[in-house]
Amino acid sequence: MLDLALLPGEYVVCRLPAGTPLPAGLPAEPSDTEVVTVSWTANGISVICPGDRAPVQAAVETDWRCLRLVEPADGAVTGTLAALVTPLAEARVNVVAFSTYDTDHVLVPAVRLAEATAALERAGHRVLR
Repeated sequence: MLDLALLPGEYVVCRLPAGTPLPAGLPAEPSDTEVVTVSWTANGISVICPGDRAPVQAAVETDWRCLRLVEPADGAVTGTLAALVTPLAEARVNVVAFSTYDTDHVLVPAVRLAEATAALERAGHRVLR
């Protein structure tokens, strides 16, 4: 069983063209109740952040909710992310998953939050609201 915290507010997934400077509006120090992640590739920059922090020049996919694994992982823990994503896939809920050094996160569509949390709870996980 895994404990997941439902973070407040809605999240967005953003895309910036390759070579774009990192937007100044992203927080230097996110709070305990939010997460911001940035990934670079040769094809572009992806930003996941709270909706009110979305870069204005980005292409934005809106209305996601973020669930964070409560217990930080001590090193590599095999199967943790699969234990979250598999029940969501079986319930046909879209997922954007990402990991930080400390823990794992999954985004689910805001309109499917009830279905997503029900699927996770059926799989034996606990969603803390």
